[in-house]
Amino acid sequence: MSHGTLVLVRHGQSAWNLENRFTGWVDVDITDAGKAEAVAAGQSLQSSGIEFDEVHTSVLRRAIHTSWAILGELQMSWLPTFRSWRLNERHYGGLQGLNKAETAAEHGDDQVHIWRRSYDVPPPAAPADDPTVRDRRYAGVSAGDLPQSESLALTVARTKPYLDAEILPKLQSGKNLLVVAHGNSLRGIVMSLDGITSDKIPGVNIPTGLPLVYSFDDRGDVAQRAYLGEPSRTQSAQSELDGARPG
Repeated sequence: MSHGTLVLVRHGQSAWNLENRFTGWVDVDITDAGKAEAVAAGQSLQSSGIEFDEVHTSVLRRAIHTSWAILGELQMSWLPTFRSWRLNERHYGGLQGLNKAETAAEHGDDQVHIWRRSYDVPPPAAPADDPTVRDRRYAGVSAGDLPQSESLALTVARTKPYLDAEILPKLQSGKNLLVVAHGNSLRGIVMSLDGITSDKIPGVNIPTGLPLVYSFDDRGDVAQRAYLGEPSRTQSAQSELDGARPG
């Protein structure tokens, strides 16, 4: 049986992307521009001819609403959809809601760069009563698993069990999967699939609303990965990804 195809899409532009604020687990929605990005992603996938079997998203509405717009373009709104907190964005702790430029002015560019772009340094923790995790959608999650802050390394560790248990086995069975999530949770998946090292993955940016298509050989190894969309948006992202891969 041939391997399925995996398509990764970061949600369309969110309201706090536009306002340059740390978002993390705060449940903000996509903007009109983000909706347009999602529609364009759906159109690119429609042209690709990929027939999906399942959709997987985080439990945050910017990913959910992006998936709805994509499926609307594909006329596949009926597809089985699975949602998991493990696909959520990186938890930015006490930085969530803050403007990035103002935070840099207060703490210094170097410190904010470490919080944002290092692999294993988390931002300051959110308060113990952080409302973003004390939400009904996380009622079934062990309190010890819910973060107060995450580095990229912790985000990768949170995402990997879902990749191993819910995504890779279904690809191996021949299913084509659409995963709509977030920049950092998707970087965790990309890191695992492509064997990208911890010193390289912080430099890989996943653009909003651009489908990243993975195809596999019969052994399950990545045969090809390519962004779909306008070359003006895909070229730099593809170059970053190709440059980070070993060998």
